Amino acid sequence: MKNKLLLCILLLPCLLGAQDTVSVKDLPAAARLMDLNFTQKEIDTMYAGVKENILVYKLMHQQTLNNNVPMSLWHSPVVPGMKFNEKQENINWDIPRNVSLPADRNDLAYYSIRQLASLIKNKKISSQELTQFFLDRIRKYGDSLESVITITTALAMQQAKEADAEIAAGKYRGPLHGIPYGLKDLFAVKGTKTTWGAAPYKDQVIDEDAYVYTRLRDAGAVLVAKFTLGALAMGDYWYGGRTRNPWNTRQGSSGSSAGSASATVAGLVPFAIGTETWGSIISPASTCGATGLRPTFGSISRSGAMTLSWSLDKVGPICRSADDAAIVFNYIHGTDGLDMSAVNRPFNYKPNADIKKLRVGYAKNYFDKITDTSRTEWKVLDVYRQMGVELIPMDFPDSGVYQFNIMDMVISAECAAAFDEFTRFDVDDAMTRQGRNDWPNTFRVSRLIPAVEYINANRHRFELMKKVNEVINRFDVIICPTRGSGNQSAITNLTGHPALCFPTGFDKRFNTPTSITLIGRLYDEASLLLAAKAYQEATGWDEMHPPAFK
Repeated sequence: MKNKLLLCILLLPCLLGAQDTVSVKDLPAAARLMDLNFTQKEIDTMYAGVKENILVYKLMHQQTLNNNVPMSLWHSPVVPGMKFNEKQENINWDIPRNVSLPADRNDLAYYSIRQLASLIKNKKISSQELTQFFLDRIRKYGDSLESVITITTALAMQQAKEADAEIAAGKYRGPLHGIPYGLKDLFAVKGTKTTWGAAPYKDQVIDEDAYVYTRLRDAGAVLVAKFTLGALAMGDYWYGGRTRNPWNTRQGSSGSSAGSASATVAGLVPFAIGTETWGSIISPASTCGATGLRPTFGSISRSGAMTLSWSLDKVGPICRSADDAAIVFNYIHGTDGLDMSAVNRPFNYKPNADIKKLRVGYAKNYFDKITDTSRTEWKVLDVYRQMGVELIPMDFPDSGVYQFNIMDMVISAECAAAFDEFTRFDVDDAMTRQGRNDWPNTFRVSRLIPAVEYINANRHRFELMKKVNEVINRFDVIICPTRGSGNQSAITNLTGHPALCFPTGFDKRFNTPTSITLIGRLYDEASLLLAAKAYQEATGWDEMHPPAFK
């Protein structure tokens, strides 16, 4: 008590300033915003404490917090009693030897990672030639898709030159060695702009290399571009326009990993890296017809990436096939120790395992909502049955366990905190979109979320995690419709479970891709990728490419 009194005396000028900003009459209205009601006596008693809190806020606001400063609270998707395999087994990527260059060089745009790896490893094409090929495609098509922020030509050619020299010397690093790729432009790379897709940061340079970039660099991959994202990782509108769906350029690509999905599907790169907080990998993958893996929360360190939400942000590959996604995930999963929510878990992918040994469920409560039995979602189930997979009907835990919008409370509070000074100092005025559902307004509204309610929302989240794990842990894979699956996206992002979205055909009304989503157990991306690979080998939908970009 003595120390508190001394603090108040020393900081009396600030306290007087705080007194000027709030009166007793303000408190009843503020309480109503929190769904509270106080008597006048209670309000009179509260008043001094409220002013003291405002003093602390003012002192705190004098200290700058960059976006890369984390919370001291670290989220984990693991609930008590869970055990995981700790042994990493060897993966044989089996790079084919008999791959030839196509008669039409443009067809290289849609070669798989294994095919490109074969060409490079067997010296049928150099990394420099392949890199130049994709740089040319980016320059040709990037503007029409509005998918590219920075073309990293000098860096790409230097990395390709180094890859060729190493391979010539017999130092082959694996299937990504010499393979071009792109990054969502919220990952920092020294010497490049990292714009976060937002006008206030369009000239920002961060002197840091993101973890995922360093892992890919160490694998020998070649960074050719940084792709668009919806401004501050929302949607597909960025400061330069709107990223397009390569199947129908009159439509947006969805987001926020907008450019990563659009460019990969259009053959501007063999693969790209995206992030998801709530739908930002799955949604553009579904819209554009990509194969997008949203790994278990914490499977990949986020160091060097823009923070939107500490307990929700995830990094994942966006590819054209599940097998490509498995290769990329293999090289980027893990941690550098700088992201305290990230862990090193084994990834024991067996590309030739028997899919019939998987325990596969399908979310009957979601499928029953699809009354048109000609829809591709139902055809997906038929394909798995034809492969000899026993499909077990189950109800995905939804309305019974998700009774109010926990996600909106958690994501809004964390995002507003991550961009505190963005709101406080009116940086948000420079944003190109200012609607009711855009970040500037969302951040402002979120300032009125009480800390108590945010904490209690996360306590409800813990209960949700326990209940959802009880159901998901009965299966290796659960098949869910991507669209129209209730609260599944919010639920599984909150619980941290992995999801994999991949193309399944075309919508007969719009001739745009349809998709399905597989949900898996924590840290079991391998089962999802095996199940998707088997489907893609049986159907070939992953080998359909937008005609305008062939």
